[in-house]
Amino acid sequence: MEIYYTIVLFVFGIVLGSFYNVVGYRLPKGESLLFPSSHCTKCNHKLGASELVPVFSYLFLRGKCKNCGEKISLFYPIFELSTGILFAISYIIFGFSIELAIALTFISTLLIIIISDYQTMIIPDEVLLSGSILLMIELWVQRGLQGTLEAILSGILAFVTMFLLKKIGDFLFKKESMGGGDIKLMFLFGLVLGYPLAIIAIFVASFIALPIAILFTVKYKDQKYIDDEEIPEHSIPFGPFLAIAAIFLLLTRIDFNFIVQLLTR
Repeated sequence: MEIYYTIVLFVFGIVLGSFYNVVGYRLPKGESLLFPSSHCTKCNHKLGASELVPVFSYLFLRGKCKNCGEKISLFYPIFELSTGILFAISYIIFGFSIELAIALTFISTLLIIIISDYQTMIIPDEVLLSGSILLMIELWVQRGLQGTLEAILSGILAFVTMFLLKKIGDFLFKKESMGGGDIKLMFLFGLVLGYPLAIIAIFVASFIALPIAILFTVKYKDQKYIDDEEIPEHSIPFGPFLAIAAIFLLLTRIDFNFIVQLLTR
């Protein structure tokens, strides 16, 4: 039965992964999540049922639009597959429990943010707000009122810490060092991961992002700027790295308290 439920969560995950991709792409642009229906962005061909099966449609169509032959980004099936894997791993770790509900809500919110920030450089407030409300309800069921208030306090502390880091970064680099969405995201981290583990997520994210940032700097050394603003044409949003780091810390459940103890001695 454990294998059966793991497979069910995996399939559930890849289906939702396809939906999260739509939400993350359309919501920041103010587009409807339902209309128009899924279509090829080049020829506007409306996708049929056989073209909407997560992962498998990509393989069946050999990564091309059925109508015009335009290549479909490999990102879509990889994202869907990753969502399924994360859902399955969450079930293996937490089983059927309120912890599983919290993990799936947290992961789902962050996956939408990854798509949104990667595609549009925007972390929608609607996603952060709805995710926070759902998580607070689940935390109340798990921990009661006092535990939920403690989680909210951790979220506020993480938010304030990130805000101060932004101000320091703005002062040092003489420009905006991070977006407001990244700061708001830290409330979500504090809510689920607790404080100071939420702050450790920043350092884990920075460690993951560093080699990619170096590669981008070398590749696009002659940067052009969008509309003569201080936003590079080829820029890397930090939100996806924060989200990946938070998911990693949630699922590995690594105890970083020893680091905190060393720093406070």
